[in-house]
Amino acid sequence: MPELPRAELEVTPSLVVSLLTAQHPDLASLPLRFAGSGWDNVLFRLGGRLVVRLPRRAVADALMVAEQQWLPRLAAGLTVPVPAPVLLGTPTAAYPWHWSVCPWIPGVSAAAVPRADRGRAAGALAQFLAELHRPAPAEAPVSPVGRGGPLAARDDVVRARISALPGDAARPAPALLEIWDAAVAAPAWTGEPLWLHGDLHPANVVLVGAEGEAEGEVDGAPADGPAGGHPALGGLAGVVDFGDLCSGDPATDLAAAWMHFDADGRDTFRTAYERVRPADAAADPATWARARGWARGMGGARAASSGDAPALRALGEEILTAVLED
Repeated sequence: MPELPRAELEVTPSLVVSLLTAQHPDLASLPLRFAGSGWDNVLFRLGGRLVVRLPRRAVADALMVAEQQWLPRLAAGLTVPVPAPVLLGTPTAAYPWHWSVCPWIPGVSAAAVPRADRGRAAGALAQFLAELHRPAPAEAPVSPVGRGGPLAARDDVVRARISALPGDAARPAPALLEIWDAAVAAPAWTGEPLWLHGDLHPANVVLVGAEGEAEGEVDGAPADGPAGGHPALGGLAGVVDFGDLCSGDPATDLAAAWMHFDADGRDTFRTAYERVRPADAAADPATWARARGWARGMGGARAASSGDAPALRALGEEILTAVLED
């Protein structure tokens, strides 16, 4: 099974300290500890309230620059906390890419919480997307991997991933192909491009946890934390990792209904989003059909391309199961 992309440069604590010393010396003496890494970035906690976010691959540099440019502006119109950069880092001879210092959002990674318990945040996550999905300017970033674009452009790769999935009677390939075909056949998005998060899977959502729990984002992978019940869980604490921030079809983000929630949670999510945008094409049946297709595609990508990341592979398999439930 394919593995996650390998880091093109090893980002060590000493490298991060040297960057801080040179560019933000007032922060260089704060405690620093590794907080995790994902497909594109590596994170280090800085003191109690900050996180340093640095690309681990060259392809992520342009994504970091876009995040630095646009997320602070978007954050002003959101009622949910997001890690808009508070300080920017620039390339050096030792480190060739842009990097950021962001607020750390405390809470529990939604990926570490059972689906049935995530439903408490369904309405708030829908509200977040309703706020984010506003018209994007012409100069807004376009996803280099097609997020926000037409599903038909992903047809070949999605079909190949369906064939590559390990055999499982609970997720028969013909049923997955039928769902995908229906999504591709749905009317395409014809509205103006809207702002999108672009990668709204559970590891990029933080839920309110019990006092002392601070298991926030680990870029693309669930933070270490209790995997059992969370009786103290509250609502939505924040949404993180805007590395795939882009513009286009809101169905890409609305795939969160299947990526996060069980059937009851999906109903709550859809009702809450449609309540805010009752006459909007962003909430019409064709958009939800495409959203289910996006969930199918994203679930398949994680299930087929996370050979060395069991948590991400399990997340992909869980998403595929949810897609089939409807």
